[in-house]
Amino acid sequence: MIPLVGTVQELEIIRDDALRVLREVGEESGVELDFPVGTMIELPRAALTAGQIAEHAAFFSFGTNDLTQTVWGFSRDDVEASFFSAYLEKGVFGVSPFESLDVDGVGRLVRIAAEEGRAARPGIKLGVCGEHGGDPASVHFFHQVGLDYVSCSPFRVPVARLEAGRAAGRSV
Repeated sequence: MIPLVGTVQELEIIRDDALRVLREVGEESGVELDFPVGTMIELPRAALTAGQIAEHAAFFSFGTNDLTQTVWGFSRDDVEASFFSAYLEKGVFGVSPFESLDVDGVGRLVRIAAEEGRAARPGIKLGVCGEHGGDPASVHFFHQVGLDYVSCSPFRVPVARLEAGRAAGRSV
């Protein structure tokens, strides 16, 4: 999984280097190594050019923690220690966008990237990596968008499983 890709050219260069290393290691060890190579979608530009990127990626994993920071233009660590509680109190935010996905902004980018990624590469695997993967409201949104998997902190896995089952309309 290649992080922080902003252009398809970056992905191509790094993917080709990774595949070359896999071939070399495979030849040296006498074992055929075949791994899917995909990318994190953590930058708004990557989300907006996901169709191009999908042509060269086996999967996308939406890095929603970093995507949230780049969309909002602030660091979680900086704002939570300074002005964020005032924003919550004054209603600028109803809930922290680091706790529950900002569906209107970050979610819109996830939706665009999912649609464009699947249009360019039907069958591409799409998932999310980050704490949003264990937030009930966010899990329902990810199901609606058609993501295939979530990755989150171990303590959030039970909630993620329960909510994924609820979102799919079945019990877990």
